[in-house]
Amino acid sequence: MTKKYDALIIGAGHNGLVCAFYLARAGLKVRIVERRDVVGGAAVTEEFHPGFRNSVASYTVSLLQPKVISDMRLADHGYRVIERPISNFLPQEDGGYLKLGGGLDRTQAEFARFSKHDAQVLPDYYEMLENVADVLRDLALKSPPNVGDGLKTFIDAARQGRGLMKLSLSQQRDVLDLFTKSARSFLDSWFESEAVKAAFGFDAVVGNYASPDTPGSAYVLLHHVFGEVNGNKGAWGHSVGGMGNITQIMAKVCRELGVEISLEAPVARVLVDGEKVAGVRLESGEEVVADRVISNVGPKILYEHMFDDADLKPEFKRRIKGFKAGSGTFRMNVALSELPKFTCLPEPGEHHQSGIIIAPTLDYMDRAFLDAKRDGWSQKPIVEMLIPSTIDDSLAPAGQHVASLFCQQFAPELPDGRDWDAEEGKAADLIIDTVEEYAPGFRASVLGRQILSPKGLERKFGLAGGDIMHGNMSLDQLWSARPVLGHGAYRGPLKGLYMCGAGAHPGGGVTGAPGHNCAAEILADRSFLGRLFG
Repeated sequence: MTKKYDALIIGAGHNGLVCAFYLARAGLKVRIVERRDVVGGAAVTEEFHPGFRNSVASYTVSLLQPKVISDMRLADHGYRVIERPISNFLPQEDGGYLKLGGGLDRTQAEFARFSKHDAQVLPDYYEMLENVADVLRDLALKSPPNVGDGLKTFIDAARQGRGLMKLSLSQQRDVLDLFTKSARSFLDSWFESEAVKAAFGFDAVVGNYASPDTPGSAYVLLHHVFGEVNGNKGAWGHSVGGMGNITQIMAKVCRELGVEISLEAPVARVLVDGEKVAGVRLESGEEVVADRVISNVGPKILYEHMFDDADLKPEFKRRIKGFKAGSGTFRMNVALSELPKFTCLPEPGEHHQSGIIIAPTLDYMDRAFLDAKRDGWSQKPIVEMLIPSTIDDSLAPAGQHVASLFCQQFAPELPDGRDWDAEEGKAADLIIDTVEEYAPGFRASVLGRQILSPKGLERKFGLAGGDIMHGNMSLDQLWSARPVLGHGAYRGPLKGLYMCGAGAHPGGGVTGAPGHNCAAEILADRSFLGRLFG
């Protein structure tokens, strides 16, 4: 007889593993099918040049939910994160630099070199941001109220509105500003130094194919600050062993609970029986029968490539067609013979252990976006470099290093019919040249490189348009409207179909929140009272 599962999860990325953990812990029989030959989705560590390993796509830790870390007992299995000594280091076009982080007093002293006013208002800015971030942290592990669920919609909305109602009028205005204003407009109201505004504004364009002048871009800034590392709110850190160590541990925990994980098992079709899912058909021809199908792939991939045309209603298909995906991200990993020597700070130091950001002003970021829309990418691209081998010697041979280059504002589809496969080398050379301008000798230190254009990210990781967030983090695609209003609480348009990936609330990043929340909804659906009041 064909083996039947309580739950079949498409994709062994971190959210799929988190979802599987909670379902298996509750006694469900769970199987994960993964297209690639390794678990982890975009959170993987691979050798990309002989002797050099790195986190291939996702590359830094902050947003992973403490509850998920605790429930899965990741630390007991070797999960370890080292916090950055400072958050970011921004070389300036005039030969100077700005360091962000290392404590309030230290950051104020740094800002005072650029603007005494900015140093003075910094504590108030941090307090404002933290108040709003606390509301988001509270919402991250809660399913959004699902429009169309009748009484439950109103009950959930009232519950989740409590956090906002507790805020003062001034704080509620801050929330409105962050969700609707551009990053520039928001930061202009606080700071006067262009370097300081760039230090904060960079977060608004990470994984966001938009200008810092785009309305709503201030929210993306906020999305990147509601995490924590080792209990320190807003901090970022490095996972020892790379991001793949996290997902390997998660897979081990899942297998210990009886979860079956099938690698090199791409899904061809979701099987539908009437208005209910019945399982999946793999590209091998194998059919897997399951009561529930849970997608950890993005909405665009799921609904536009894994269903027969007649399985979904025209209205829903139209909405998914309008779901925006494409984060404008270009990813590189490079093997280095030595640390980069920045003109402004050439000696080894804490700046090599931080996020090194080449995007000195908001105008620089705006031009990068405008250039990308017109030409495909900017002649002065936005580059963030991390060098994890400075604190994790397991990644590179002694005395040598690996660096992640995370670059923004590269068109998901090139204009004029050009193809990324033919042009990615030119873009990669330009990125290396951009770092070279600030760190002479960098180009000569590159021993090998791995290139992932938007098309490469889609091909390797199944990210539509290379979108690291599984879909734009814009106001029309957040909370109850992620991915589509009426399906914002992890349930798809067919009975037994669920979504546990970053295309659902609260969105992108290695959070584990969508997987956690989706599992909670699945378990609640097992009982009438749970479905009504869960």
